Amino acid sequence: MRKNDHEEKAAVTLYSDGAAKHNPDGPGGYGTILEFIDQRGELHVKEISAGYKRTTNNRMELMGVIAGLEELKRPCAVMVYTDSQYVVNAFRRHWIDSWRKKGWKRSDKSPVKNVDLWERLLAAMEPHDVTYEWVKGHAGHAQNERCDELASEAACGSRLKTDPLFA
Repeated sequence: MRKNDHEEKAAVTLYSDGAAKHNPDGPGGYGTILEFIDQRGELHVKEISAGYKRTTNNRMELMGVIAGLEELKRPCAVMVYTDSQYVVNAFRRHWIDSWRKKGWKRSDKSPVKNVDLWERLLAAMEPHDVTYEWVKGHAGHAQNERCDELASEAACGSRLKTDPLFA
């Protein structure tokens, strides 16, 4: 048994939001905040954001969570707060399990959108214990509002990336 098998996973709170101008084919971005309290009781906060030349709102919602999870250096217990029902319901309503069983098809047999990002999100979640919680957007939740600002600023930035879906 490895030394870390008995250690408790660090608790991390991940707040995330995505934005796209002229959805579904305009610039977009995501904003993510990671918060954790170290062993001395000190709060650590890290903000992450990036913008894309052409993308969709749902892709940016997914990228925000992915970017936050990929930033973590060791297995953690992660509480994700997002205003994206698309992301939250995929896990809470077990849509993702159904999509995977059906070969990434929806109940009407149409293809699931954003499979590349769903697979990347599942890989990013693998070492962690992840819980999703929905927060109402634009309702005064401080971290959600900050993530929205980060996402919007990133979408308007000068260093926009290329989303593989629109390459």
